[in-house]
Amino acid sequence: MPTHQTFHSELDKLNKKLLTMGAMVEDRVRKAVTVIETHDEEIITSIIRSDYQIDDMEVEIEEDCLKILALHQPVASDLRFLITVIKINNEIERIGDMAVNIAKRVNVITQSATDIKSGFDYGEMSEHVINMLRMSLDALVHRDAAMARQIFLIEEKVNEIRNQAYDSVLNMLTKYPEHPGCMISNYLLARHLERIADRATNIAEEVIYLVEGEIVRLHI
Repeated sequence: MPTHQTFHSELDKLNKKLLTMGAMVEDRVRKAVTVIETHDEEIITSIIRSDYQIDDMEVEIEEDCLKILALHQPVASDLRFLITVIKINNEIERIGDMAVNIAKRVNVITQSATDIKSGFDYGEMSEHVINMLRMSLDALVHRDAAMARQIFLIEEKVNEIRNQAYDSVLNMLTKYPEHPGCMISNYLLARHLERIADRATNIAEEVIYLVEGEIVRLHI
C-alpha cells in the first residue's frame, strides 16, 4: 500500500478509536448520573472497576498519534487533526475520571450512617451535562462548529445550578452539622458534574479549531 494511503488509513483508525472511547465515556457518565438518584451499588462498582479501560485506551491513542507524527510528519489539516485528537483524548479520559469520582461520592453518601442522602436535586444539572457531552461528541463526529458553539450557552446554566447546589448543601450542613462528610460529598457531586461540563466545553473548542483553524476559549 502506498505511503499516502497508509497514512490516511492510520488517521481513519485513529478517528474511530477516539469516537469509540468517547462513546464508552458517555455511557459511564450516563450511568454515573443515574446512580446519583438510584444509589445502585452494582452500577457504582462497575463504573469504578472499569476505569482502567479508559486509561488504557487514552494511552494507546496518544501513542498512535506520536507514531504518526514521527513517521509521516503531517502538515496543514492533517497536523491540525492530530493535535486535536491528542487534546480531545485527554479531555475524554478526564471525563471518565469524573464519572468514577461521582460513583465514589455516591458510594460515600450511600454508606453514611444517616437517612439524609441528598441535599439537592441534580436531575436538571445532570441533563444539561449529558446534553453538553453528547453535543460535543456529535460535533466532533460531524465536524460541526456551529453545534460546538451551542455548547457554550449551556455552560452558563450548569454554573448557575452549581451555585444553587452550593447554597442548598450549605443550608443542609447548617441543619445537620453532625453529618459533614455526607454534605460535603453531596456538594462534590456538583463540582464533578461541573468539571464534566467544562471538559465538554473544551472538546467543543477543539472541534472549532479542527474545523475552522481558529483557537477559541470560552471565558465566563
